[in-house]
Amino acid sequence: MRHPATRTTMAIALVLVLGANNVLGTPAPIVTPAPRLEDAVAPRASACTFSGSLGYSSASVSKASCSTIVLSSLQVPGGQTLNLERLNDGTTVIFEGTTTFGYAAWEGSLFSVSGNRITVKGAQNSVLDGQGALYWDGKGGSGGVTKPKFFKANHLNDSVLENITIRNAPKNSFSLNYVYNLTVKDVTVDDSDGASLGKNTDAFNINNADGVTITGAKVWNQDDCAAINSGQNIYFGSGFCSGGHGLSIGSIGGRDVNVVSNVTFADSTVQKSQQSVRIKTTSGTNGTVRDITYRNIFLDNVGVDAKYSDYGVVVTQSYGGVKGMPTNGVTVTGFVLQNITGTVGSDAIRVYIECGVGACSQWSWSGVSITGGKTSPKCQNVPFGGGVSC
Repeated sequence: MRHPATRTTMAIALVLVLGANNVLGTPAPIVTPAPRLEDAVAPRASACTFSGSLGYSSASVSKASCSTIVLSSLQVPGGQTLNLERLNDGTTVIFEGTTTFGYAAWEGSLFSVSGNRITVKGAQNSVLDGQGALYWDGKGGSGGVTKPKFFKANHLNDSVLENITIRNAPKNSFSLNYVYNLTVKDVTVDDSDGASLGKNTDAFNINNADGVTITGAKVWNQDDCAAINSGQNIYFGSGFCSGGHGLSIGSIGGRDVNVVSNVTFADSTVQKSQQSVRIKTTSGTNGTVRDITYRNIFLDNVGVDAKYSDYGVVVTQSYGGVKGMPTNGVTVTGFVLQNITGTVGSDAIRVYIECGVGACSQWSWSGVSITGGKTSPKCQNVPFGGGVSC
């Protein structure tokens, strides 16, 4: 007979063995690693190519998934915008082949882009074709068929537009609004086919901008080569402008008090244009134009249509009002001309100044030597000194 203590010891041992067997028979729990931040963001494809008649909508839908967007020979239907707004930071957009925008009577724009650190560029021989001949009726934005603007860059910051060619814009080409630190280089606007019926085909309209540099632009059009309506720290250099309304500040004024400051146009040719150097402020409005420099501008108006060529250099403060009755709500100070040379058409006025009383001051002109045309007999309120003459 076994001793009771022995039976107790055996029972305890059996329990321990069974417990051990139970532990050994149950799989150990799997330890789940902590989630990684990089796994929470889907990786973007390095490059996405969109082409053909449906590529415009696919690009707009898929734009956030691509670090490089290649637009290859797209056909964008009339009344639709090729929309690349709100791109991810650092995105590159490349146009290849001919991008054709179909006809529709609407305001546009045909293409729009926004974002930070964006590059939009054209591959060699690429063209954005607006088919302007379908719209041109000699009325521009003042009547006739409704015409779309072309290339809208709003809220485009620390970005680059380069090697883009626009052909046959229905109306305005580049609208640069609310941009910061934007570089535009080696772009072409060719609306030469609209010489008889194209109108309001401005190449560059700039509004509410801070830091825009445009270099190497080549423009054939029927309105302002560049028109700066509000903004600061703007440079246009090494450009060529033909057939339009020259390099313009304004028009300034309107419902808002516009300010344009620290603008330089340099080392450029203005050919066969209505005027070459222009500041225009709207009658009866308020605003500020200051520190504007035109340097090394060549006027090439040999053979220009006498009915088209009006001025070489013009400052007018009666825009939209009665010519010869300038108002003084917009001040023009620090207006510098350096080495403005060349010729105007036979019936054009070389220099015309029409300032409101006390509105124009602190001007400095040197090397202004324009031939052809005639002298204005009726300039008004010309700033005294500074080499300014009319």
